[in-house]
Amino acid sequence: MSSSSTPAVPVLNIANVLTVVRILLVPFFIWFLLLDDGSAGLFRWLAVLTFAVAIYTDKLDGDLARSRGLITDFGKIADPIADKLLIGSALVLLSVLGELWWWVTIVILVREIGITLLRFAVIRYGVMPASRGGKLKTVVQTAAILLFLIPLQAIAGDWAWWPAAVVMAAAVVITVVTGVDYVLQAIRLRAGARR
Repeated sequence: MSSSSTPAVPVLNIANVLTVVRILLVPFFIWFLLLDDGSAGLFRWLAVLTFAVAIYTDKLDGDLARSRGLITDFGKIADPIADKLLIGSALVLLSVLGELWWWVTIVILVREIGITLLRFAVIRYGVMPASRGGKLKTVVQTAAILLFLIPLQAIAGDWAWWPAAVVMAAAVVITVVTGVDYVLQAIRLRAGARR
């Protein structure tokens, strides 16, 4: 049976719906965090919950897309956009609230935007798939952001800031290292295509 007779995957499927839900959760997350304004009250916990649900939809939509053969061009584009909107808004807001150093936010966002642009720049030579390091980066960034979002200091005192800072430092290191790896991958991809 030829691949041309294989039915196309519909764009409207559960994996893509979850991706859109994640995008729609971002404004609620932003709103809750701004309403709380660093007071560690109800709105802060609603922001934490919204972020956690959104991150879970990221794992769930990926698992469903792979296991049920629901991978679409829309999903390939929308999924990373949804991730970057969520992670980016969390980092920027934490910095705006004075809870995360701006240089951390800038380093992570420059890497994320830079690698996204790099992927588009080399697409004619081939696709750069997400690496294990890239997946680890996402997990560590998410864990670090959650630790910063949860008002641990209000619950357990000033010492509770340190675990969040250590995990965020690891996230920055992994973010930079994997960024360099993607640049090298792009150079190899371009060189291989020109041979």
